Amino acid sequence: MQGKKAHFIGIAGMGMSAAAILLKEQGWQISGSDANAYPPATNQLGRHGIPYKTSYDPENIPKDAELIVIGKNAKLTKENNAEVRAAYESGTRIASFPELLSEIVKERETIVVAGSYGKSTTSSLIAWCLSHSGVEAGWFIGAATEGMEPARLGTHPVFVLEGDEYPTSHDDPRPKFAHYNAHDCVITAVTHDHVNIYKTQREFSEPFRALAAGLPDDGMLLLCADEPNAASLGKETRARVLSYGMTSSSEWYANDISRGDMTSFDLMRGSEKIVRLSTSLIGDHNIQNIVGASAMLLEKELVTPEQISKAVKDFKGLTRRLEQKTSSSSVPAFEGFGSSREKLQSAIQALRDRYPGKRLVVVFEPHTFSWRNKKMLHWFDDAFDGAGLVVLYKPAEQGADTHEQSSQTEMAERLSKAGVSVRPVTNAEEAVSICKKEIHEGDMVLLSSSGPMDGLIEQIPQWLDNTFA
Repeated sequence: MQGKKAHFIGIAGMGMSAAAILLKEQGWQISGSDANAYPPATNQLGRHGIPYKTSYDPENIPKDAELIVIGKNAKLTKENNAEVRAAYESGTRIASFPELLSEIVKERETIVVAGSYGKSTTSSLIAWCLSHSGVEAGWFIGAATEGMEPARLGTHPVFVLEGDEYPTSHDDPRPKFAHYNAHDCVITAVTHDHVNIYKTQREFSEPFRALAAGLPDDGMLLLCADEPNAASLGKETRARVLSYGMTSSSEWYANDISRGDMTSFDLMRGSEKIVRLSTSLIGDHNIQNIVGASAMLLEKELVTPEQISKAVKDFKGLTRRLEQKTSSSSVPAFEGFGSSREKLQSAIQALRDRYPGKRLVVVFEPHTFSWRNKKMLHWFDDAFDGAGLVVLYKPAEQGADTHEQSSQTEMAERLSKAGVSVRPVTNAEEAVSICKKEIHEGDMVLLSSSGPMDGLIEQIPQWLDNTFA
C-alpha cells in the first residue's frame, strides 16, 4: 500500500527539501514544485527520488493529497501564486515545515543550534560526530554537508536541529526554532541580521532570549563567549549554562593552534586538555564551531573524545561554506556563503590566513534582504577588508519592492570610499570577462552569494582550472 501523499510548494529550499526527506522516511509519498530550484537542494531531492515541477500550477497538487507544505519566500503567497491559492481553497491541511518538525521531534531529546552564523556547520558537526560514532540519532540541517544527508529520522532519543530565527511562514511570525521544543541549545552568535524582519538589535535578540528562557531545568545552554550578545543570554534561562570560544575565558576553548594543510588544536575544558583535534576546515570560525559541537557532545556524554577526534578529522564541511571549487588551478577558488557581513568577513580572514601571500579577488552578489537594504549599506564599509579586488554583481531583485533597496552604484561607491578596488558587473558574461582580465597567477578567488549567481559559481572555477592548471 502506498503512503499518504504530501505536496511541498517551494520544495527546493534547503529546509523544505530536508523536511520532505524526513516525511518520505516516515512513509509519505512526496511531490513538490519550485520555480527557483538549483543545487544543492535539487541534488538532495534527486538522490531521494522526490519528484518536483519547476513551475507553479494548481494542477501540481495531487487531488488526494492529505498535507500541503508551503515554504516562505516572496513568491509563495495567496495573492501572487495560483498554486498557493489553490492549496488554501482545497480544504487540505496546510502546514509549514517547522510545524512538521515539531510533530516529528515531540518525543525526542532535542539539541537546537541557533545563531546569526555558524549554526549550520555546528549542527552538522554534532550530527556527523554522532553518526560517525555509531549513534543512531536523528537530525535536520538546513544546509548540505559533504558525505551526509541533510536529514535523518534516526532511532536514538537525541535529535539535532539547526534552528533558524527567521519567521516560520507568511501566516506565522514566530521564529522557526520556536517550534522545536529545545531541550539543549547551542547559541553561536546574536548579531543583527534580517533587517526586513527585525529592525533593531534588540528586536533581533528577543527570539533568542525566548529560546533560552524556554529550556527546561535539566537542559543545557551552551553560549559562544566570543560574541557578546550570545554570551549575555545565560541570565535568561533555568538550564545549566556553559561557555565556549577561542580563549581560556570560556569553559571550553581551543589552545595551541597549528595551521597548515590541516589545522590542529588542543580542545580544553578549563585547565584540562581533553584531546587534540585536527581538521581540514580553514578559519578561526570553524575552530570555534568545532569547539562548540565537541562541548555539547562531551557534556552530554554522547561520544568519547577519541570518537570526536576521528570524526572531526574526516569531516569535510558544508557545501557553499568555504568549499573549494577548483581542482587543479594554482589560483584556488572557494565558494563562501555570503548571507551576512560576519559570514563574509570570516571567509575572507580564513582565506588570508590559509594563503597569506596571495591577493584575494571576491566575486560577490548582494542576494539577501540585509545586504540589499539601505539600512545595512554600512556593511560595505568594512566587510571586504582584506580583498584586493571586488567584482560586484548586480543586486538580486526578488522582493526589491518590499523594502528600501540600495543600488549597485551606491554599493560600489561605499566600497571605493573604503579603499577597496571594485568592478561592478550586470551579468555573468561581463563578470567572466572582468575575471579573465583581472585574475593572475598568485591570486585566489572567493565566490560569495546566497543564490546561484547565474552560474558563475561553476563557470569561474572551470575557467581557472583550464587556465592555471
